Amino acid sequence: MNRKLILGERIMYVDPAATVNCIFTAKIRGAITLEGLIHALGKLQQKHPLLGVVIREDENSRPYFVSDTKIPPIPIQMIERQDDNHWQQVSATEWEHTFNVRKGPLARVIWLRSNDVSELLLVLPHCICDGTSILTLMRELLQVLDKPETVLIPYPSFESIHDFIPASLSSWKLQLKLWLLSKVAVPLLALQTRGQLPAQGKHYMVRWKLDQAATTALINACKIENASPHAVFSVAFMEAHRHVMGNTSHRKVICPVDIRRFIPEIKQDHLFAFAPIAELSISKTEGSFWAKARQLKTDLITAIDKMDVRKQLLTSEYFHSAANCMVSFLKKTDGTHDVTLSNMGKLDIPERYDTFELETLYSPSAAFPWRNANTLVVSTFRGQTDFSFISCETFLEEAKARAIVKKMQELLPINPVHEPAHQ
Repeated sequence: MNRKLILGERIMYVDPAATVNCIFTAKIRGAITLEGLIHALGKLQQKHPLLGVVIREDENSRPYFVSDTKIPPIPIQMIERQDDNHWQQVSATEWEHTFNVRKGPLARVIWLRSNDVSELLLVLPHCICDGTSILTLMRELLQVLDKPETVLIPYPSFESIHDFIPASLSSWKLQLKLWLLSKVAVPLLALQTRGQLPAQGKHYMVRWKLDQAATTALINACKIENASPHAVFSVAFMEAHRHVMGNTSHRKVICPVDIRRFIPEIKQDHLFAFAPIAELSISKTEGSFWAKARQLKTDLITAIDKMDVRKQLLTSEYFHSAANCMVSFLKKTDGTHDVTLSNMGKLDIPERYDTFELETLYSPSAAFPWRNANTLVVSTFRGQTDFSFISCETFLEEAKARAIVKKMQELLPINPVHEPAHQ
């Protein structure tokens, strides 16, 4: 492989000296061996091209993925497990532990081990993976750990974003329009960030789970009200944010969407980093909690239906010259949204294996260097819904974040005072 990062990857790459790391943690009860881990990670590295690359920059500081046949194996760090919360401390450390992108590999595993229980923390830079990617890697890792004879079939990487763009999209009129817009983007972004400094501060994570009974109650309420859990989580967070933050709330949420639903050439088990987004608002929606949730569900469906992701990919190719300005813009401006909410849904991964049991999965986390780092990741496993909220003390004080989370929990339709309205 020798290809330039697409714009979405380039923004997630941020800086070779400070990679944005995604961390996905599995709690396992049963036997794990170092030899088994090494074997399983070797098979992952043989299958996925992005686990065998380094990142190099050309004379214009433009980053490229370059295959390296001498790349080291994925490293494993073993740490004696202290308690059930130890993994959170290690996650916070791993957010800041930059990958050596010029040497590789672009993955590592932290093994918190004890006699009966272990946590495996899978760590990757966000420029090579999205939520579906890191879930795939965890599923395959556990599969090979349990059954070492498992065969993982390699696949070829795409060589250019144009592999996904039909020739009919690339008319000379569109190319001219995009070229002109790209020339305006750099000075416009520079003007918007002039005189502003990036926010510097400590990142933190606020976590919680809904047990099986609460998760079932929420799902049933959504079915009755013709809403969706994603819409309910979004509305509950935005209303809670407004309750705590007052007029500074925007009542907007950014929702990443899995690109594989638009581009089937990118398979479910392929690594890919870019996710198109929908920005949704409840600022003009009146009525009950459920009315807002139903409207948000409708708005998201409409936004997804209108997405032309292949055209987005083509458009992005004309804005590489503005990539550094885009990163600077994200680092220096507050944005117009309250949270980026990624709902991974029900995780497609077995609960039990022949040699161990997967006791729980914790929703992935990433400490974005943006000024507005508010990120909520939600996933469901073994009938329990897991939440990870990550932000930066400079943008949102942890005490206020915990107040928002507390209010959000009160607003979720699982409490007696919030029965479905049946409207």
